[in-house]
Amino acid sequence: MIISMKKSATSEQIEHVKQLIESFGYKVHKSKGTERVIFGAIGDERGKEKLTCLEAQPGVEKVIPILSPYKLASRETQEDPTIVDLGMGVTVGGKRLLIIAGPCAVESREQILDVASAIQDSGAHMLRGGAFKPRTSPYAFQGLKQDGLVLLGMAKEQYSLPVITEIMDIKSLEVISDYADCLQVGARNIQNFQLLKELGRIRKPVLLKRGLSTTIEEFLMSAEYVLSGGNSQVILCERGIRTFETATRNTLDISAVPVLKEKTHLPVIVDPSHGTGHARYVAPMALAAIAAGADGLMIEVHPKPEEALSDGPQSLRPAEFKAMMEGLRRVANAVGREI
Repeated sequence: MIISMKKSATSEQIEHVKQLIESFGYKVHKSKGTERVIFGAIGDERGKEKLTCLEAQPGVEKVIPILSPYKLASRETQEDPTIVDLGMGVTVGGKRLLIIAGPCAVESREQILDVASAIQDSGAHMLRGGAFKPRTSPYAFQGLKQDGLVLLGMAKEQYSLPVITEIMDIKSLEVISDYADCLQVGARNIQNFQLLKELGRIRKPVLLKRGLSTTIEEFLMSAEYVLSGGNSQVILCERGIRTFETATRNTLDISAVPVLKEKTHLPVIVDPSHGTGHARYVAPMALAAIAAGADGLMIEVHPKPEEALSDGPQSLRPAEFKAMMEGLRRVANAVGREI
């Protein structure tokens, strides 16, 4: 249920209503807009009659049922977009677009520092790099693990770029949190609900990648697991879904961007590298994503894609990334955004 306070509600009335909601056994999600305070009451719907009675309380404007199954992620609960702070002055969800770039996997000190230098020079805001790599084949490169995290930390410090890396399981949460500014949940783990619950208890941004066969509603329900744990810093990433088409690695669902922007207040970014699987398609789909309303992009960049230990065919060379960034700036300006 949503409890909307009047514009004229006093701080005492607002606090009293909050206490009443909690006394009914509900979690309270408070959203403060430009004109009024809105409470989201999250819990067992069998007690909604008590919440309906709150309309009689001083300062309460109205009580509205939340129709979507994802309560905290819904725009019904929070109309204003969420701005996620990624550290070092980098945010996502506002007018400025977020550009995350880097290799699929951290391979060496020279590789990650070269990439960090190149993407910083081109105007990217955040460095990506996998230290723990979930791979389809058990024989493929699985990442440098903690050594990879150390190298990411080195690149972060040298080039003043916040870093994002993937978390695969609960046991690695502590060590990854020591190095990463944002934790990425990959497509294979998007419905690993125990992991999502743990990420709800931390106070670091979490980026969720849509699964290969995950519907929009299922995607938002995964976000709900993190939000319901108390972590409001969630970013959604469209990275392609599995269809009958084989010309590309996946089918990048650009329509998911406006659909998600309509249904949720959470920022939405797009990964055209995994979405297409081919470097030559990355720039066109990146431009399309920004035109569709995405809040940012995640792009794979590698100094020598032909030698990459992971996802070389979809990685841009630094010069290609720099050229793409020029096109992105023009599209961003055309749709009222900036990089």
